[in-house]
Amino acid sequence: MREVLAQAAFQLFLERGFERTTVDDIVARAGVGRRSFFRYFPSKEDAVFPDHERCLAEMTEFLAAADDSDPVGAVSDAARIVLRMYAANPEFSVQRYRLTREVPGLRTYELSVVRRYEQTLAGHLRSRFGADGDGALRAEVVAASVVAAHNNGLRLWLRSGGEGDPEVAVDHALALVREVWGRPTAPTAPADPGVSAVPAVPVVPLAVSGGGDGDGEVVVMVARKGTPMWRVVQQIEAAVGEN
Repeated sequence: MREVLAQAAFQLFLERGFERTTVDDIVARAGVGRRSFFRYFPSKEDAVFPDHERCLAEMTEFLAAADDSDPVGAVSDAARIVLRMYAANPEFSVQRYRLTREVPGLRTYELSVVRRYEQTLAGHLRSRFGADGDGALRAEVVAASVVAAHNNGLRLWLRSGGEGDPEVAVDHALALVREVWGRPTAPTAPADPGVSAVPAVPVVPLAVSGGGDGDGEVVVMVARKGTPMWRVVQQIEAAVGEN
């Protein structure tokens, strides 16, 4: 019944326009009563996106079963569940995309749907990175990056009219996210007892130890490969100045 109502609604939206179609029109086309419509859809807007609740539930289940070894990879793979949902019915997906571009209310609704996906991904990442401080921030940023990358590739495919393989552009975009965010966070270098530690900055931990040939301390810096040289110099200068 849910599918029948969604099909009837979408046919009418294409024929008459979204604004000119009423719930009464939809139930008349489907041959059911108004109560049946509202049992499945709270509003007309929900009938345009009938598959997102199921997709969101599948994503949640997928993430719950994911291991802890590669959280960024897990949320990237979870995003592909949404892609497969769109790719399963290219004609409907393209028509919905065009309709959504024409109706401001549907664009607003779509943004709320996207936000729910993003929150689901961020929630999973917070459980892996930590819910406080940089862990929470990293979770939000990575989730937003995954959603943006996925949507960029998906919309390229939709704008083409559903031609070709949608996974090509999405995989390329998600690979970029994994390249940037998929590296594990470098642990802070442990300091020896009695050693004054220079405050660390994200991904550039520092430690200062006594030693050398008698005139001063030795600054030991541990930086992730690829750290910009200006950041390295900045932190060395800070260490020398404070110690």
